[in-house]
Amino acid sequence: MFTVDHTLRVRRLYKLIFRVHRALPAELRVLGDNYARAEFKRHKQCNADEARIFLNEWTDYAIKLAKQSKPMHQIKKGDMGKHLNPEFLDYMSDDQLVQLYELHKAASLAEDSDSHGLETIVAEKTKKE
Repeated sequence: MFTVDHTLRVRRLYKLIFRVHRALPAELRVLGDNYARAEFKRHKQCNADEARIFLNEWTDYAIKLAKQSKPMHQIKKGDMGKHLNPEFLDYMSDDQLVQLYELHKAASLAEDSDSHGLETIVAEKTKKE
């Protein structure tokens, strides 16, 4: 289905993501590792177009996280991650919304923060459909 070159690129990206996760706090590292592992398994049999999109998104993620985990960036900015544009929710399937919500709940538990914001957005999106 895919060439050897493609398989090699996927493996390199997979390993890179786990290396970048080493800079995360322990509880977020476990969460990130498990999520990445599950996503790569889920997309193992996808078609070429989906694979291209998948690899581009995960490459962007790895680059952004690597930049954000540099000590000077953390000192200057004091933040990690990127906020999700609520308009993206309109393009997500119900399964993706549930998965996003579960990820948000797990991350919120790790940070001991309130999950009410995303919960409200997901509930509104589900009511529309």
